[in-house]
Amino acid sequence: MALGGLAAEVAGSAEAPASAKAPAKVVVIPIREEISKPMLYLLRRGLKEAITQGANTVVLDMKTPGGELGVTFEMLEALAKFPGKTVTYVNRDAVSAGAFISAGTDEIYFSPDGVIGAAAPVSSTGEDIDKTMKAKIVSYLKARVRSMSEGKGYRAEVISAMTEIEYEFKIGDAVIKSKGELLSLTAREAMKPYGEPPQPLLGAGIAESLDALLDKLHGPGNYVVTRLVPSWSENVAQYLTSIASLLMAVGMLCLFIEFKTPGFGIFGISGGILLGLVFFGHFAAGLSGHEPALFFLLGMVLLAVEVFFFPGTVVLAVSGLVLMLGSLVWSMADLWPKQPLSFSNDVFLRPLVNVLAGVMLAVLAFLALLKFLPKGGPWSRLVLEAAVGGEPAGRHALPGSGTEELRIEALLGRTGVAATPLFPSGQVEVAGRRYEARMAMGFAEAGTRVVVTGRAEFSLIVELVPS
Repeated sequence: MALGGLAAEVAGSAEAPASAKAPAKVVVIPIREEISKPMLYLLRRGLKEAITQGANTVVLDMKTPGGELGVTFEMLEALAKFPGKTVTYVNRDAVSAGAFISAGTDEIYFSPDGVIGAAAPVSSTGEDIDKTMKAKIVSYLKARVRSMSEGKGYRAEVISAMTEIEYEFKIGDAVIKSKGELLSLTAREAMKPYGEPPQPLLGAGIAESLDALLDKLHGPGNYVVTRLVPSWSENVAQYLTSIASLLMAVGMLCLFIEFKTPGFGIFGISGGILLGLVFFGHFAAGLSGHEPALFFLLGMVLLAVEVFFFPGTVVLAVSGLVLMLGSLVWSMADLWPKQPLSFSNDVFLRPLVNVLAGVMLAVLAFLALLKFLPKGGPWSRLVLEAAVGGEPAGRHALPGSGTEELRIEALLGRTGVAATPLFPSGQVEVAGRRYEARMAMGFAEAGTRVVVTGRAEFSLIVELVPS
């Protein structure tokens, strides 16, 4: 009896975990106001977060008058990548583009005063578009809806009736929509059953509130919900991503100038901020995480090590540049968690074009600066001349010509002192005159004795005097 009781207890304890069901994970994404880029970014961010969390259900809390057709297609493509259940809660309005997005989810629920419909395509200003173009768009929309609505009752016919004014929608003898008007449905109309066997026209149910819907889907208290909140970052991201190539070009130009000048100043700070905006814009757009920015910083470190400590070590510089440019492409690629990496044109072609455009703009801008900026002034002191000729405000550049060239060559092998810290660039004093200089390796404090061993395009190359 004791052994039997023990066996029953063990069996009961083994069955308990199997019968206990973990709460469902739900992510609620608000679709508010006009369908535009910020809404796409919010949806994409929410879907990727839901995949990462292993969420069972994504609910679109819908209240929109419609919006851009192109963005609507991108949102439908994003919804198709979520492996779990997608639900729309028509929280009063799902008009025009909102109706299409709703049709792209697995189930559509309504609030008691919810309305869906009037999905005919119009121009961005709200005006009717050309008849021929409209016919082409409607034909394409109907095909898209049919592909999304297979096995979902009357959904394809309903959306067609909402899209095409000359389409007559009948079920048996019941005329749902006559020609000459667009279909719009209230919650009760969407739930009205038709056909044999009877099934609702469009909706899966009516819920008094979003919380009531979640209770209906998963049972009261049997779910954990994450609610996304729209922020200013999505609105800013639409502008940052549109000028990403320009931001990259100016940022890379600033960093290049910084590497060519002694110390760390305004160019380095400006370049870092501009490239930071590129990463932030694409992060807010739901395209990338923090990883691309970290890889970009690693590339900068490798490049700095090459420039400051081991000049001439090509491997470090090339590796750093590859990491920097590759991380920029990565930050713009629409990669999804827990899905196989696809090196397709759709994923990487546009980011690659944007980065190459940024690099070309940076190169052209640098060449333009060299050609068109006037000699002297801050630019000459910082980059081209920087007192290389031996006078703090002189207008002498390396390489020079004539007597100036001979005077610079005569400095080779001469000793002097570091007039400023060399980390690795700065100024040295040789024979009573100051020159821009760069350490061949390492760094030196001010006052350290150095010897001139060579020359670069913009400065002398020096080493520590052997003790």
